[in-house]
Amino acid sequence: MGPMSLWEALLLGVVEGLTEFLPVSSTGHLTLLFHLLGLPIQEDPFLKTFLIAIQLGAILAILLLYGRRFAVDRALWLRIGVAFLPTAAMGFLLYPLIKGKILGNDGIVVFFLFSVGLVLLLADRLAERARYGDVLELPLAQVALIGVFQGLAALFPGTSRSGATILGGLLLGLRRKAAAEFSFLLALPTMLAAVGYDLLKSAPAVPQGGWNLLGMGFLAALVTALLTVRWMLSFVERHGFRPFAYYRMALALVYAYFFLR
Repeated sequence: MGPMSLWEALLLGVVEGLTEFLPVSSTGHLTLLFHLLGLPIQEDPFLKTFLIAIQLGAILAILLLYGRRFAVDRALWLRIGVAFLPTAAMGFLLYPLIKGKILGNDGIVVFFLFSVGLVLLLADRLAERARYGDVLELPLAQVALIGVFQGLAALFPGTSRSGATILGGLLLGLRRKAAAEFSFLLALPTMLAAVGYDLLKSAPAVPQGGWNLLGMGFLAALVTALLTVRWMLSFVERHGFRPFAYYRMALALVYAYFFLR
């Protein structure tokens, strides 16, 4: 069954569900947790696959929460498609680099945890003068730019996919709640494509017992993501994104102190 136990898979799934849709970098948290658990993510291909595959639970949470809106809002489909295209192109072209060299790199995680936190502070201040209350009001060219932001997040772990899309939305004039919700919705095609592509390539190499670990992580991520998304929207309306920015920077310093010395 490899170096991971069922309880470790459960814990990693919970952390994935808690952090995937917050602008704090789920990959950064999971990479740190792999270190704390003594799991060799850089050396073990299955652990890298696990890190990607448990995102399916978080994806299903968004489908359950927003499925009705997806079913009726075709204008929203257009904007999701426009934002997804640059992300898909960047991800497809750079997949070997991301999984082979970048995923799990401690220095990259620390740098982007901290630097994106700084930029998020600025963007949150700009949101006080935001022009657009819904992504449907945003021009399509600017919607495509949000997809570029998301593509950059896939390249640099520690950036945070949700953090990058929220940051792009805020900088382009979306209000806080609208930026957060579009980040959730854009996750569906993006994460389905990334996880599906990785599983297609990696499934033959999953070790005996590995699917049980993936299933445990999936269920844990699903339940915690359902709870986290609802909480986040109400929190952001009251407090903005500054608490997340400060948290990112503090986490980067802790990460660097323990694992970059």
